Amino acid sequence: MSDPARAIPDADPVISDHPPVTDWVHDFDHTDPRWTENPFPIWDELRAASPVVHTGRFLGCYMPTTYQAVREIANDTEHFSSRRVIVRDIRPEITATAPPITSDPPEHKPAKQLLLPPFTPDAMKKLEPRVRAICNELIDEFINDGKCDAAARYTRHIPVRAIAHMLGIAEKDGDLFIKWIHGILELGIKDDAALMSAVREMTDYFAAHLEQRKQNPSDDLISTLMKARDSNGEPLSDSHVLGSLRLLLIAGIDTTWSAIGSSLWHLAKTPADRERLVAEPELMPSAVEELLRAYSPVTMAREVIKETVISGCPIKPGNMVLLSFPAANRDPAMFPDADKVVLDRKENRHAAFGLGIHRCVGSNLARMEMTVAIEEWLKRIPDFRLDPAGQVTWSEGTVRGPRQLPLLFRKAG
Repeated sequence: MSDPARAIPDADPVISDHPPVTDWVHDFDHTDPRWTENPFPIWDELRAASPVVHTGRFLGCYMPTTYQAVREIANDTEHFSSRRVIVRDIRPEITATAPPITSDPPEHKPAKQLLLPPFTPDAMKKLEPRVRAICNELIDEFINDGKCDAAARYTRHIPVRAIAHMLGIAEKDGDLFIKWIHGILELGIKDDAALMSAVREMTDYFAAHLEQRKQNPSDDLISTLMKARDSNGEPLSDSHVLGSLRLLLIAGIDTTWSAIGSSLWHLAKTPADRERLVAEPELMPSAVEELLRAYSPVTMAREVIKETVISGCPIKPGNMVLLSFPAANRDPAMFPDADKVVLDRKENRHAAFGLGIHRCVGSNLARMEMTVAIEEWLKRIPDFRLDPAGQVTWSEGTVRGPRQLPLLFRKAG
């Protein structure tokens, strides 16, 4: 391994026009089409060079490449702030927060505790029948066609409708959610106007729902947040409730539809794993964990606020950090045969839901939705494959999953 410090120059030129990458180790770009299409060999190259690498792009950004380095940063709230959680070309003033994901201690803990009750395992058991029904309603629409774009017709609608159901909002409004998420997580990386437009539309939409609940309270998730009290026993401000609702949409939808889509993509191109899962449904819990590890959808970010050293590498304030949980989950030092999908993997302390204080509030929801979506698909469509006439495309940015997933299939029976 090369000297880690040599992989991180003290001062790189700021690059704003995103030319193609010619040197991944010293000039990586997670929005490069090659990264979007197939990041795994790039991560291997970066990991072999240094536990932390740096680019001058995005106004200066580090990326830890090993599980250990990712864990160190995720657990260090003194030197790394969560006030910015997306790596972008610009860093405007922070005007819209999404607590607790954008919160640092001491504000983080009480904000997170408010969101835990609606996402307990018991709460998910109550929601599960509706999610199974959603999956079957979707499958009913295309099963007789013998083919479909599973991303457009299936995976993206499941978490959208489930969250809408929890929020007490019409499930048909899910198309709005998809539009906003695209504006924030994909277009917003390079287009500040698209980002701010989506945030404004989302905020106005939920503000109207808050006003409705003030007149007619209910028992949905919006009302639950409005009835919650902070650590001083005071009601949450409207801005706090709106921020939490933004978080539930952004963090709870694209991430899960990407994980479901990646799982179906893997099973479509790996007949042995698909057939084994159909024959041994009892493997589903460990299979879901392994698919989460192998195809983790979420890369988060931190802002460096104080100088420090991570895994022997100097880290300078003023830079962002691309905190790649997916790359950590492919680290062979942590996971034997890290690049292989092992459906019955025994030791699997993956970081798909994050590490440290910001570990995902909705992990129980995501696991349940993934499990149900795969189970219901395999019950009705056990034999399927990628459609060679179509093209699989992947989302750009910090949430990775199939945006087009053309499949051919024979229905069960």
